Amino acid sequence: MLRKLVFLSLLITLLCSWSKANDHYPNNRYPLKRKPYVELPLGAIKAKGWLLEMLERQKQGASSQMDELYPTVMGPRNGWLGGDGDQWERGPYWIDGLLPLAYLLDDQALKQKVQPWIEWALSSQQENGFFGPAKDYSPEPGLQRDNSADWWPRMVMLKILQQYHSATGDQRVITFMSKYFRYQLETLPTVPLGNWTFWAEYRASDNLQAVYWLYNLTGEPFLLDLGKLLHKQGFDFVDMFLHRDDLTRFNSIHCVNLAQGIKAPVIYYQQQPEQHFLDAVKKAFSDIRQYNGQPQGMYGGDEGLHGNNPTQGSELCSAVELMFSLEKMMEVTGDLDFADHLERIAFNALPTQITDDFMDKQYLQQANQVMVTRHVRNFYEDHNHSGTDLTYGLLTGYPCCASNMHQGWPKFTQHLWYATPDNGLAALIYSPSEVTAKVGNGSLVKIVEETHYPMDDRLTFTIHVVDQKDKAVEFPLHLRVPAWCVEAAITVNGVPDQQVKGGAMAVIRRTWKSGDKVELTLPMDIKTSRWYENAIAVERGPLVYGLKMAENWETKTFGEAEQTRYGDTYQEVTSTTPWNYGIVAFREQDIQQHFEVVIDEQKQKGTYPWNIENAPIQIKAKAKRIPSWRLYNEMTGPLPYSTGHSDAPVEEIILIPYGCTTLRVSEFPLVR
Repeated sequence: MLRKLVFLSLLITLLCSWSKANDHYPNNRYPLKRKPYVELPLGAIKAKGWLLEMLERQKQGASSQMDELYPTVMGPRNGWLGGDGDQWERGPYWIDGLLPLAYLLDDQALKQKVQPWIEWALSSQQENGFFGPAKDYSPEPGLQRDNSADWWPRMVMLKILQQYHSATGDQRVITFMSKYFRYQLETLPTVPLGNWTFWAEYRASDNLQAVYWLYNLTGEPFLLDLGKLLHKQGFDFVDMFLHRDDLTRFNSIHCVNLAQGIKAPVIYYQQQPEQHFLDAVKKAFSDIRQYNGQPQGMYGGDEGLHGNNPTQGSELCSAVELMFSLEKMMEVTGDLDFADHLERIAFNALPTQITDDFMDKQYLQQANQVMVTRHVRNFYEDHNHSGTDLTYGLLTGYPCCASNMHQGWPKFTQHLWYATPDNGLAALIYSPSEVTAKVGNGSLVKIVEETHYPMDDRLTFTIHVVDQKDKAVEFPLHLRVPAWCVEAAITVNGVPDQQVKGGAMAVIRRTWKSGDKVELTLPMDIKTSRWYENAIAVERGPLVYGLKMAENWETKTFGEAEQTRYGDTYQEVTSTTPWNYGIVAFREQDIQQHFEVVIDEQKQKGTYPWNIENAPIQIKAKAKRIPSWRLYNEMTGPLPYSTGHSDAPVEEIILIPYGCTTLRVSEFPLVR
């Protein structure tokens, strides 16, 4: 009897501790593994400074007007509005970015543009729970009108409805999703994920994370049964990552499937918390880095996985989808490597692949990119896109990226801050922002983050107690120290508080009052990393640097026969600047003296740093021309191995942040 009482006492203690995940924001419900960080409601975080400028440019650019710029697909004929037009992924892709943008900016016009898509999806649900387009149509150029019942595009709509509920609390979403998930549980055994296309198998984790989201709100046990079924029918990424050589070979997996699917083991880990799920993902990132990696945080994948040569393309869809995967994985695991990787993509790959006015994009970018021209190169998709893969245009290359690029910055903003199980707040990703959330015993606070990061190493957090009844509030503030930082310094109200090594979370536990200030300093040293043919990339903080090259932008017009497919115009970018430099070899202990950092403080304070004119940081380096390294097929030729010698004179070259470049060399051979 005593043993039973002890067991019951321990069980009650365990369940109580589980329920204390966070008093204000729902963590994982038992038996799912508790998350170390909890996503805040959409709208709790607001962008400021340069990040707000990015969102505003999206609003003024393509994000707000895809229905006018791309009416064939996004107009009233779209199947997700009840029409007979495109009914696959592209319409939902757009709304998956437009909806968070609308609520982050609290923009009524954008909300009104989103609402018909929400209403039609909700009203389309049938008695059995199925929803969405339900009729196949004959082929029509530029449209995807068949496979209307495919599971995959519904997964995107589930993400949209999650965000909509997060922003509005609309209870219709809960009823709708519960009914649909019952339909899935009943139907998948006979109509599996791969029934129509393989996309749903590779992207099942998008479906799965929505199932867990609903379970945490309702506790319906059948959802865990559905979770197991989705995992079983989804592509086996654990086997691929741990036991196969797919990530060491070309074209073994579609590049966006990899970006979306890499989170699958971590998402399922919540239901089956076994170490091999986490090990699989860590090994995958290691293999991607070695065999396909590029300095900007991405990998060679011009549709198929295509190696680590810096002239291989990296797809824009892969960038925004990998960002979302990293956002979800760091929430589940608390692994700060994921946060570092997320910043690397956001601050390097993403800004350069979309024009300053957010009207045109590159379907593919190159780490070493010295000509952006209409030309057939060495991409898997060259033959399908008439040589437009590198050019800037709304529909150039493939229009999936024109539809999907809108989620990058809004979801990045949405995941800057998280709630913590100890009723505090955590800044996992850094950018100018403010967060308003409940902490401690339920007090509402606002924290304003003022910074020019990643163009500066100083961040100031000012606490404001929102509730008038509270003069002071006790809660912990968690601040990430990136792995690239040797040691961070933290002051509170000007008084030194702690110093923290890189790759760790600093936690400040105290009673806060309005006006309290925390300053975090993240010293940024020059570092180099090794890549293809032993080339080096120059890094400082979260930024990779590329050769500064003059840019000549030229708008060209498509012929009438191509305009339906690619739009009216496209942009090419060329330069007369020499590019074939190797950086003069140096001893590792001399690295800080070998490079000179020059900061323009006026530009640093600007609200838009992401182009060659506004780049606030330069790094000067000693280099030599390599005469044998020449253009090949309108791109940099074979990269010389880093043991070469050049008789050319030593010159000083200027490097600027990768995200500020359009043309660049970011992987340099070393020369003597």
